Amino acid sequence: DARLAPVAVPAPRRPPETADGRRQKARAELGVVERPLLVTAGRLEAMAGHGPLLDAARRWRLLDPRPLLVVAGEGPDRAVLQHRIDIEGLPVRLLGRREDVPQLLSAADVAVLSSRWEARSLLAQEALHAGVPLVATAVGGVPELVGEAAELVPYGDPEALAEAVTGLLADPVRRVELAEAGRVRTAGWPTEDDTVAHVLSVYDELVQTFLREGVDGPGR
Repeated sequence: DARLAPVAVPAPRRPPETADGRRQKARAELGVVERPLLVTAGRLEAMAGHGPLLDAARRWRLLDPRPLLVVAGEGPDRAVLQHRIDIEGLPVRLLGRREDVPQLLSAADVAVLSSRWEARSLLAQEALHAGVPLVATAVGGVPELVGEAAELVPYGDPEALAEAVTGLLADPVRRVELAEAGRVRTAGWPTEDDTVAHVLSVYDELVQTFLREGVDGPGR
């Protein structure tokens, strides 16, 4: 008997300072006070779709001001990605493993998810919780997860990805709309308490079934 339990990502805990203060501090640390900041996070491997993402970043070089894409995460593709960033002069910075992704997202103008496949993407959930406009590939469970609260593009289409991000950077009204849609969307997601309650109810149901069928417990 297999059951699916709702997976909850807790809303980010806010440190004791203003949202604008957190945002400006994070942006200053990244050196992007006067330019757009794009954030993505995840393991540096083929499944994450960083190849098409760097192809899109090549198009962003032409923008003024030129956005900076920061990538939080580690993985086997780091050296290859860094080599390409250096050779092509891409506006991309690999940050390595970070424990403060929610804080990075709070500083972002746009979050980007370029994966080849995702179930319930942690990055997508964190971005919507944070009220950050999200551009994501329409793969796996992402469309069902985000609904109308993100701009969706096909996987492996750098032009569509670049245009979606560029369009959001040029449209502050649309960014506000997506941020609000994200908050509304997350309000309907299961909480941590919902997940625990669901698991406990399934456990209780199984125990009662065993008792009714006369199944002895462990050690008897």
